[in-house]
Amino acid sequence: MEQPAPRLVRVLVPLPLAGPYTYAAPDELGLAAGDYVTVPLGPRHVRGVVWPGEVDGAIDLKKIKPVLERLDAPRLSVEVMNFVDWVSAYTLFPQGAVLRMVMRSGAQLDPPRPQTGYLAAAAIPAGVRMTPQREKVLEAVRGLNFPATPAEIARRAGVSDGVVRALADAGALEKIESDPDAPFDPPNLGRRGKTLSPEQADAAATIRRHIERREYACTLIDGVTGSGKTEVYLEAAAAALKQDPGAQVLVMLPEIALTLPFLKRLEERFAAAPAPWHSDLGQAGRRRTWRRVADGSARLVVGARSALFLPFSNLKLIIVDEEHDPAYKQQDGVLYQARDMAILRAAHGGFPIVLASATPSLETAVNAQGGRYETVQLPSRFGGATMPDIRLIDMRETPPAKQEWLSPVLIGAVNETLARGEQAMLFLNRRGYAPLTICRKCGERMTAPDSDTWLVEHRFSNRLVCHHTGYSIPRPDTCPHCGAHDSLAPCGPGVERIAEEAARLWPDREIAIFSSDTVINPAAGQELLGRMREGMIDILVATQVAAKGHHFPNLTLVGVVDADLGLVGGDLRAGERTWQLLSQVIGRAGREEKPGRALLQSYQPDHPVIAGLASGDRDAFMEAERDGREMLGFPPFGRLAALILSGENEGHVNSAARMLAAQVPHGQGIEVWGPAPAPLYRLRGSYRIRFLIKAARDVSIQNFLRAWLTDVKIHSSVRRTVDIDPYSFM
Repeated sequence: MEQPAPRLVRVLVPLPLAGPYTYAAPDELGLAAGDYVTVPLGPRHVRGVVWPGEVDGAIDLKKIKPVLERLDAPRLSVEVMNFVDWVSAYTLFPQGAVLRMVMRSGAQLDPPRPQTGYLAAAAIPAGVRMTPQREKVLEAVRGLNFPATPAEIARRAGVSDGVVRALADAGALEKIESDPDAPFDPPNLGRRGKTLSPEQADAAATIRRHIERREYACTLIDGVTGSGKTEVYLEAAAAALKQDPGAQVLVMLPEIALTLPFLKRLEERFAAAPAPWHSDLGQAGRRRTWRRVADGSARLVVGARSALFLPFSNLKLIIVDEEHDPAYKQQDGVLYQARDMAILRAAHGGFPIVLASATPSLETAVNAQGGRYETVQLPSRFGGATMPDIRLIDMRETPPAKQEWLSPVLIGAVNETLARGEQAMLFLNRRGYAPLTICRKCGERMTAPDSDTWLVEHRFSNRLVCHHTGYSIPRPDTCPHCGAHDSLAPCGPGVERIAEEAARLWPDREIAIFSSDTVINPAAGQELLGRMREGMIDILVATQVAAKGHHFPNLTLVGVVDADLGLVGGDLRAGERTWQLLSQVIGRAGREEKPGRALLQSYQPDHPVIAGLASGDRDAFMEAERDGREMLGFPPFGRLAALILSGENEGHVNSAARMLAAQVPHGQGIEVWGPAPAPLYRLRGSYRIRFLIKAARDVSIQNFLRAWLTDVKIHSSVRRTVDIDPYSFM
């Protein structure tokens, strides 16, 4: 009797493969779309997800292998699977590479080992010998309402683990095994937030209407620094969580430095800690958040851009804070813009999304002006605080002393600020001591090996560091090129050099550096920020990590050491980014009752960005930026994609570039520029060549790239990377 044909399913695995593979589904597994499974792939067994869609009917059944097992985990929702497909189609990265961002390593699918804890037994068995140390253990355990580990009990009792374990073995402690990935406490939705101003209340009501209607809408909270945008969107989060008892809310932040204090703020607001997701979480913390997001018990999630790819079961609201921040652009692996993908996720899911910024991106501003996004305005600071007074310092007229970087005007302003018992910030968005180290004898510029990147001196650690590759060496005493002793000289300032100058000018004052190099972990960052808030630091020398999201009550002066720094280079967003960054850092001053001021040192005070900052006319600057981009057909009025070829064999890379250039298809509304060597031509031993593709807004740049790249076969040693909507042009 002929055997019936097996039921076939498609399984997508988290590898950079073009799409799902077909497998036989044993009846006893009862498989459905979204199930996590183990399947054979070549000689390996890998994990994947049963993917929706029709199986190829022409497939040879003799070659079909069976699914080996179904894993005990909540099914991946249809919405998340659709999102993987959409992101893959938009970015042109394989579906499996996008799924990997959802599944991570797959280790969280393994049931964790139970955690052993102890509570006090109902009665102490007869014959148990008690000692003073054992009495301390019992006293500590009686005060617990949850099972604690031997180490935790020992810490509370001030004894060794051995005392606890011996008492447990004697039967005086009750052993309890529990899931180490405890569910997150549900948010207390009866708890009231802060009292809102009339402007805040109107903004919150606008967003709440979309939540109540269960409809997609993108709302921009456009508010000056210190206007209380956070309180508005926390009211929206509370409304979404109240409306649906299973609803999940995601709050996205651009950086870890913002995430950790924000977690505490949400815990105070909802009397429960939200589920965190960021790169500083350990493996156990990541597993716990992933599993609880998947089963729906993590209802409020706060994370960086990759949190967008967590396996939400019932996502009903996304909030993107500091939506303009370039950190939302993923620059390695799958290249995507998290803000844009979040909007796509909300639109296809049919639920609201909130963008918040004091300096909205031009893309967002144009969409708001065109009516695609709704805008709520918060034009004034909360509680009566006023915006800081801004003044330019023309460095051509009042230059600093030789080999110094602070002008007499800025030094005088710091003196006045300190005399009033207030704090000052000196801002320079350049890490380290000096951006370039050069030999005074032979002119050698210190670069990373096999790269065209300069080594930055870090006097704090006495090392030369490449910020692109991570390469680092102790600062040499001799030039590696000519051998001259003590000839290496730092060129230009970084924050460490500014701090050195500040220490000479104000030797009796407390000066601290706040940058990603000097604050080695989030805990150290929180300690420094706490000291700043408490007034224990007089002068904070900082990079962009201090520019946003921080509230320093006694900070009244911000001095921008080099306001021109971000204006150089060929980045089409250079002016916009400079405006955003400096506006954010200026906004740290005068956030409470004391008025603030900002002084901007500039050698080109007539530049539109610098002059616009001084006048405070954001709308005029944005209009000029909009007109320039529209005239050139650049985003958001056109579309860009980058094609980067890289490889260790320079000849193969150049040959691939010539082949692709010869096969560029003709397309209406499409321009292809290049090939050209990338500004960083060598990086980590690879040679890099770039194409830039510009298309009209109504042209599918993805279809053009598929048609172009499919027919050109290049050498296997050459890596080809597509970047839709590029932010970096290096």
